[in-house]
Amino acid sequence: MFSGPLTGNVTGNVTGNVSGSAASFTGNLAGDVAGTQATTVIASVGGVTAANVAAGANLANAATTASTPNTLVKRDANGNIPGVAPVSTAPAGMVLIPAGAFTMGNTVAADTDITDAAPVTTTVSAFYMDINEVTQSQWDVVYLWAIDHGYSLSDGVNGGVGPSPNFPLSNVTWYDCVKWCNARSERAEKTPVYYTNNAQTTIYKTGNVNLTNAQVKWTANGYRLPTEAEWEKAARGGLSGQRFPLGMLITNRIANYEGFVAPVGSYPPNGYGLNDMDGNVSEFCWDWYGTPYAGGTDPRGPAAGPVRVIRGGSCGLAGGSSRCAWRVPLDGYIGQESSPYLGFRSVLSEVP
Repeated sequence: MFSGPLTGNVTGNVTGNVSGSAASFTGNLAGDVAGTQATTVIASVGGVTAANVAAGANLANAATTASTPNTLVKRDANGNIPGVAPVSTAPAGMVLIPAGAFTMGNTVAADTDITDAAPVTTTVSAFYMDINEVTQSQWDVVYLWAIDHGYSLSDGVNGGVGPSPNFPLSNVTWYDCVKWCNARSERAEKTPVYYTNNAQTTIYKTGNVNLTNAQVKWTANGYRLPTEAEWEKAARGGLSGQRFPLGMLITNRIANYEGFVAPVGSYPPNGYGLNDMDGNVSEFCWDWYGTPYAGGTDPRGPAAGPVRVIRGGSCGLAGGSSRCAWRVPLDGYIGQESSPYLGFRSVLSEVP
């Protein structure tokens, strides 16, 4: 306990109470602070600032939220700050893509060949995304569980080069990817996202079903395909106005295009720590292909359509396909439902 006038600074972990005046206080606050603080009080958990408190504030027990001006806050019994979400820890193999607005679409005037991606302001909620494209070994683990639990799935094969555990899974259909996400969810004891009825009571496990947005439990904590907006937000890695995930230019040293499929993570990650958003294999998204973009908050694509949208370049395409705004309908990409150059990665909506 600190008691009495504190004319200097207090820095550190306080497990008791602080009573009196202080020029400033910084630390993990487990007790109370009473008295007038001359300048600023900062309470933090795990190094994350919870509140900046102006002069004249007093009595920590009066605090309600960390964002309220001129209040002091303290940790609760679990070490959390009232009114502040706990510090997010990404699940293994995933990274957090922060919420926020970005310009979706092509903003590079010279790229006149992109005619289906007029820029629009889009906001997405925070989500987790797989760091890597789903690999053959990842697919196999879930596949073996799934076929023993009522699912029908292709066994897939990566890159047309035979089973290699750390290569991206390919030669699967959009339907396979969606069902696999459900199986991955159930295996992990999470709530599946995809259903075959609008009441969302029948889990999608078999057949080729053209699901609608109404058959998606968007609030579920299970795995799913990214929406097209989520994919582009993630691909840009926090950059704006750039062609590619790593900037305006691309070379074979930083992205896998016009070559051969490679193990995931063989090239530098983007600003969010995601690998191969600019090549290796292209990726399925949830959305039907359509124009123009809807924009707004958490768009989920057209209500219906003939084919789904494909994003990201691949080792079988030219470097231009690796642009963040490049997009193509499934039938325009390969003319069939699967390809050795087409895979996917999954996301989670639930963020603490």
